[in-house]
Amino acid sequence: MVGPLTLEEILQALPDWQDRMVAYAPKLGAVNELKAFPDFVQVEVYLGTWCSDSQSHVTAFFQVLNFVNSPQIQVSYMGVPKDKPSREPYIAGKDIEKLPTFIVLVNGIVKGRIVETPTRTVEEDLLALLRR
Repeated sequence: MVGPLTLEEILQALPDWQDRMVAYAPKLGAVNELKAFPDFVQVEVYLGTWCSDSQSHVTAFFQVLNFVNSPQIQVSYMGVPKDKPSREPYIAGKDIEKLPTFIVLVNGIVKGRIVETPTRTVEEDLLALLRR
């Protein structure tokens, strides 16, 4: 799957991602802090549906979003092809080298990225970026 995607399209096309999402248990302390975050957050997610790191960490992110359930967090998803020379139209100007890449913005200002594998967990790394 390449190009702009929705969570629903991804889960419909990849039922195993649904299973991974449901199996993920986010850290509730981080979830509660994310729920209470007062500012507008945008997360741009660049992923490969063929990529095992995307399968692990994007599905965890899906579950975190389910738990947080905040209208203050807006997310966009971009499917990136496996063939590196074909990626440019999907990642133009974004300096994406590894997948998945989560670009986190608060009130329109880039706060940072989670690249390939979180340092701790997706929710804890997201919270750390929001606190910057």
